[in-house]
Amino acid sequence: MDHKLCIGTGMGFDESTEEQIRLIKKAGFDGFFTDAESAEKMKQYASIAKEEGLFYQSAHAPFGDMHIMWEGNEEEAEKVIRNLFACVDACREAGVEILICHVIIGMERNTPNEAGVARFRRVAEYAREKSIKIAFENTEGEEYLKAVMDGCRDMDNVGFCFDSGHERCYNYSRDMLALYGDRLIATHLNDNLAMKDENVKTWLDDLHLLPFDGDADWEYITSRLKKSTCPEYLTFELVKKNKPGRHEHDIYDGMSFSEYTSEAYKRAEKIRQMMQ
Repeated sequence: MDHKLCIGTGMGFDESTEEQIRLIKKAGFDGFFTDAESAEKMKQYASIAKEEGLFYQSAHAPFGDMHIMWEGNEEEAEKVIRNLFACVDACREAGVEILICHVIIGMERNTPNEAGVARFRRVAEYAREKSIKIAFENTEGEEYLKAVMDGCRDMDNVGFCFDSGHERCYNYSRDMLALYGDRLIATHLNDNLAMKDENVKTWLDDLHLLPFDGDADWEYITSRLKKSTCPEYLTFELVKKNKPGRHEHDIYDGMSFSEYTSEAYKRAEKIRQMMQ
C-alpha cells in the first residue's frame, strides 16, 4: 500500500488551526487531524481542507473526564456521554470519518467495570447511527482499553488507534498491535524515551517527539504495522514544547511551525518508505 501522511494540528505552536492547516499542506502532508471542537469550527476546517486538497482524517475527543465514565454517578456520566455525542455530531456535520477516544485518565486507576463498558458502548452505538467510526487509543490503564474493546467487539464501527509513544511509555513497550492490530483504523505515530523511572508512571514521560529523536525501534514498529490492518493514512501526533520541568524538546528551540512541520514530513516520509 502506498500510504498517505497526516499530522495533527496544535503541536505547541501559537498559529491558528486555520493557518496551521494551510502550512501543513505546504510541508507536503496529505491530511491532518484536529481536536473535536464545535461543528461550526470543524466545518470551517473541512472547508479549508477542501480548498487545499487535504484529507481531514479524524478528530480527537476531549479526555479529561473519562474517569467519570467508570466512576461517576448516572447524572455525571450522562454529561460526559452527551459531550461525546456532540463530538460525534460535529464529525458527522464536518464529514470527518473517525473520532479518536481515550477510555480513561489517571495513572493510578486499574479497575474497569461493567457500567463503564456499557456507557462507552452507548457512545459507539450512537456513532454507528451517524456513520462515524470510534477509534479507542492505547494510553495508561490498559485494563480499561481491553474492557471497552472486548465489550464492543461485535461493532463494525469500533476500532483501535495505535499510539507508538504511549506504547513505549504508558504500556512499557508491551505489544499493543499484537492485541488490537486486527482492528487498527488509525495511528498516532511519535517517538519516546520510555519511562524515566520504571516504577513511576507519569504523563510527563509522554513526549511525542519527532520520529528518530527518541529510542523507539522503528523497524520493529513498521514491521508490526505491516502485519496489522494498517489504514491508508499514517497519522503523526507530535509536540514541540517541553513538558513542565523537562528538557527533551530543547532540540526544537527556535523552529517555526513551517520548519518543524517540514522536518516532521521528512521523518514521516522515511517511515512511509520503511512501510513499503
